[in-house]
Amino acid sequence: LGARGVGKSAMIVRFLTKRFIGDYEPNTGNLYSRLVHLDGDHVAVQIQDTPGCIQVQEDCVQVLDSLSRCVKWAEGFLLVYSITDYSSYQSIQPLYQHIRKVHPDARTPIIIVGNKADLLHARQVQAKEGLQLANELGSLFLEISTSEDSQGVCDVFQYLCKEVSKLQHAGSTDRRRSSIIPRPKSPNMQDLKRRFKQALSSKVK
Repeated sequence: LGARGVGKSAMIVRFLTKRFIGDYEPNTGNLYSRLVHLDGDHVAVQIQDTPGCIQVQEDCVQVLDSLSRCVKWAEGFLLVYSITDYSSYQSIQPLYQHIRKVHPDARTPIIIVGNKADLLHARQVQAKEGLQLANELGSLFLEISTSEDSQGVCDVFQYLCKEVSKLQHAGSTDRRRSSIIPRPKSPNMQDLKRRFKQALSSKVK
């Protein structure tokens, strides 16, 4: 979850394919799946990409309501902002509060990610600000560069998967809850390939 243009789609593509694409068509909320190697096991993971939330705070709440369906079924969250866009940083707290309304259980893992860490010349959000916000909200904070550091992106997703896995094994109550909440169907790897080809062809032009 995060504001428009912070690099959510780029992060997912980087994680799934190890490739980096800088330009994307507007996101319509695609769903992807893959097997993640986690502590010796292969775990099936579904990743919901979401449309960017409008930066203006009043409008942001209205857009958040449309995200409630994916927020409800998800078991872990990456809240992403761009270090080059202060308004995207300001949208993190409303997103966090929205998640906590849907998931009152404070154990639901939420990681705050400052993306585009390679663009230091355009930095508007200091690392200490991201860390301070994460501390106030009780979340982990990481700064990454999706364009330059594939391993950093992978580490973010792997860490979130581990936290979700710990929560699932914490007790039978959690396992019952996860079985009750309906999962989205048809993870869309074909769409990922189409968007990747489209981005390549537009660069060729």
